[in-house]
Amino acid sequence: MKKESLCNNIAGEKCGLKKVLDIVGGKWKILILCLIDNREVVRYGELNREIFGITNTMLANSLKDLENDGLVIRTQYPEMPVRVEYSLTTKAKTLIPILLELKKWGEENLF
Repeated sequence: MKKESLCNNIAGEKCGLKKVLDIVGGKWKILILCLIDNREVVRYGELNREIFGITNTMLANSLKDLENDGLVIRTQYPEMPVRVEYSLTTKAKTLIPILLELKKWGEENLF
């Protein structure tokens, strides 16, 4: 029986692992997903306060990327001042169990 490869075309455009890392990789995106998952619906200011060290620019860019990649839903309400809320898409919710497994592996092997 042949062992399944993580990527048949390492770092190629057809590599699913590379695509996942492109979408959720980096310093902030997983933390943003975790916070939204914990609260279900989060406003921008909450994200900014809760994620220590993130800049406004990086938060805005990361949220825009996550929205464009189909992981975050941005809902803007026609109020003054403007109220914007973020929640996870169904696709993002399927990623959470995988992130929990990575968390578990980290706790078991990196501490």
